[in-house]
Amino acid sequence: MGNGKLTTKLRHVATTASVAVLLSACAQTGDWIKGRISSGSDNPEILGAPEIEVYVQELGQIASGDPAAQAEIFADAAAAASLTPGPSTNLRLGLVLAIPGHPESDPVRAQSLLREVLTQTVLLTSAEISLATIHLNNVERQIVADAESRRLRASSSRAAQTQEQAISQRLATVEAQNRQLRRDLEEAEQKLQAITTIERSIREQE
Repeated sequence: MGNGKLTTKLRHVATTASVAVLLSACAQTGDWIKGRISSGSDNPEILGAPEIEVYVQELGQIASGDPAAQAEIFADAAAAASLTPGPSTNLRLGLVLAIPGHPESDPVRAQSLLREVLTQTVLLTSAEISLATIHLNNVERQIVADAESRRLRASSSRAAQTQEQAISQRLATVEAQNRQLRRDLEEAEQKLQAITTIERSIREQE
C-alpha cells in the first residue's frame, strides 16, 4: 500500500475516533438533550435549540412538588450548564432556579443567569427569548416581594400591638400578589406554548 493511501486511511480512522469521542461526551449531558430540534425550530439556523415543550414540561415537574424529580432535574440542569455552557443550558438552569417552592430555588442566581442569557438573544429561538423574559420579570418581582415581606416581618417584631393588624394585612396583600404572579406566569407559559404549537402546525402545512 502506498504512503498516500496509508495516510488517507489513517486520517479516516482519526476522524471516526474523534466523532465517537464527541458523541460520547454529548451523551453525558442527560436525557434533556433528546429535546433538541433542527429544522423544526422557530429559527431554523439555531441548531440544537430545545422545543419549548421541553422547558415547560420540566418546569411543570418541578412545580408538581415531587422532591425526587426536583432534585434530579436540578442536578441534571446544573451538570449540563457546567459541562456544555451556553445560552440554552444556562436558560434551563435559570428557569429551574426561578421556580419557587423547591429546595434549590434561588431567585437571585436565577435573575443573574436569565439576564446573562438575554444578552445572547442571537443564539436563542424566539420562544426561548419569551420564556426567559417572562421568568426574569417574574423573578425580579418575586425578589422585590420577598424583600418587602422580610422588611414587614422585621417591622412586625418591633411594631406596637396597634400596628400589628395593619402589618399583617400588608403581608397578606404581598402574599396574594405572589400567588397572582404565579397564576400570571402559568397563563403566559400556556399561551406561549399554544402559539408555538400553532406556528409549528402552520409550518408543517406549508
